[in-house]
Amino acid sequence: MNRRILGLALPNIVTNITVPLLGMVDMAIVGHLSSDHIGAIAIGTQIFNLIYWNFGFLRMGTSGFTAQAFGAERWDEAVKILIRACAIALSIAVLLIALQWPISLAVPYIFEGSSNVLGLALTYFFVRIWAAPATLGLYAIKGWFIGMQDSKTPMWIAIALNCVNIALSLLFVIVLKWDIFGVALGTVLANYTGLVLGILFLRRRLRRDKNFSPFTFHLSLFKEALHWDEMRRFFKVNGDIFLRTLCLSGVFTFITAASSHISDQILAVDALLLQFFTLFSYIMDGFAYAGESLVGRHIGAKQQRHLKLAVRLLIMWGMALTVVFTGLYAAFGNQFLHIFTDQQDVIAAAGNYMTWVLVIPVCGFAAFLFDGIFIGATATRTMRNAMFVATAAFFAVYYGLKYYYGTDDEHVWNNILWMAFMVYLTLRGLLQGLRVRKDIYSQAI
Repeated sequence: MNRRILGLALPNIVTNITVPLLGMVDMAIVGHLSSDHIGAIAIGTQIFNLIYWNFGFLRMGTSGFTAQAFGAERWDEAVKILIRACAIALSIAVLLIALQWPISLAVPYIFEGSSNVLGLALTYFFVRIWAAPATLGLYAIKGWFIGMQDSKTPMWIAIALNCVNIALSLLFVIVLKWDIFGVALGTVLANYTGLVLGILFLRRRLRRDKNFSPFTFHLSLFKEALHWDEMRRFFKVNGDIFLRTLCLSGVFTFITAASSHISDQILAVDALLLQFFTLFSYIMDGFAYAGESLVGRHIGAKQQRHLKLAVRLLIMWGMALTVVFTGLYAAFGNQFLHIFTDQQDVIAAAGNYMTWVLVIPVCGFAAFLFDGIFIGATATRTMRNAMFVATAAFFAVYYGLKYYYGTDDEHVWNNILWMAFMVYLTLRGLLQGLRVRKDIYSQAI
C-alpha cells in the first residue's frame, strides 16, 4: 500500500510544487521591481484565489466521482463524469469573463492599498481573467485523471505549463519591460498551453485504454451525461464543496485584506510568509490527492480493509512530513525570504513573524489529508460543516482578541491574525478526524 500511495503521491507532489510556481515566479520577478509590485501581485493573486478556489469542486468532485467509478469498473460513468465536469467548467468560465468589470469594481472595497498598488493589481486582473476557460478546464481534466489513478499525466501538464510561464514572464518583464502586464500575459498563455496538452492526453487515453474502446462521443452520450438526475447528484456533492471552498477563499481573502488595512509593508510581509504555507500545502496535497484516488477506488470496490490501511498510512506520511518541514523552515526560513525579494525592510519586518511559519505544518497537515480522504469518499457534508466551524472560530478569535487588546499596534494586530489562522487550520483537521469511522469506513461495507 505504501508503494501505491507513493506512486500516486510523488507525481502529485511534483505537480503541486510546479502549481505554486505560477504565483511564486510572478512574486519573484516583481519582487525585484518594488514593494508596490509585491503588494499588487499579492492582491491580484488573491483575487483569482477568491474566484478559482470557489470552483475547486470542478477538480475535487470530479476526482471523487471518477475514483468511485473506477473502483466499480463503471467506465461509461467515468466518461460521463468527464463530459459533465468540462461542460460546467466552460459555462462558469464564460460567465466570469462576462462579469469581469463588475468583479473589478469590488476590489477597492475588499482590499486596501495605495492607488498605485491597486492600479497594478487591476492591470494584472484584466489580463489574467482571460485564462478562465483554460484554468477551469484544467481543473476538470486534472480531477478526472486523478480519479482514474493516473497522477503522472497532470504532472507532465503542470511541468510544461510552468516552464512556459517562467519563460514568457521573464521574456515579457525582463527583456520587453512590459511590467505587471507581461507577468499576467505569460500566465494566460501558459494556461492555454496546459489546456491544449490536457486535451491531447485525454484523446490519447480514451483511444488507447481498452476499457473505453466501445465508447464514442455521440450526441446521446452527451445527453445522458447532462441529464438532470445525474447533474443533480453532481451538484449536490459539489454544492457542499463549493460552500466549503467559499469559506476557504473567504479566510484567505480576509487575511490579505486585513494585512492591507494594517500597512503596505505588512501586506508585503504576509504575502511572503504565506508562500511558506503555499509550499507546504502543495506538498501535503500530493498525499491528499493520493487519498482521493485510493479512498474513492476502495469505496467503489467495497474493500474496507484496504480503505482503512490507506487512511492510516496517509496519516503517518503526514506526520513525518510535518517534522521535516518544521525543521526546514527553522533552518532555512530566512534564506527562503531572499528568494522572493531583495527589499531589506520587508525581509527584516518578516523576521518578526517567522515563529508562525514553524507552526504551519503542525496545525495544517491533518486538514489537508482529511480533505482528500473525504473528497474521495464524496462525504462532503462533513467536510463542509467542519469548514463552517473552523471559519467561525477564525473570525471569533481574530475579532475577540483584537477587541480584548484594544490596540492599533501593527505588530500585535498581525500576530492576532496569524493566531486566528492557526486555530482555523487545527479545527479543520480535528473535526474531520473525529468522523472518519462513521463517514468513510462505513461506505465500504
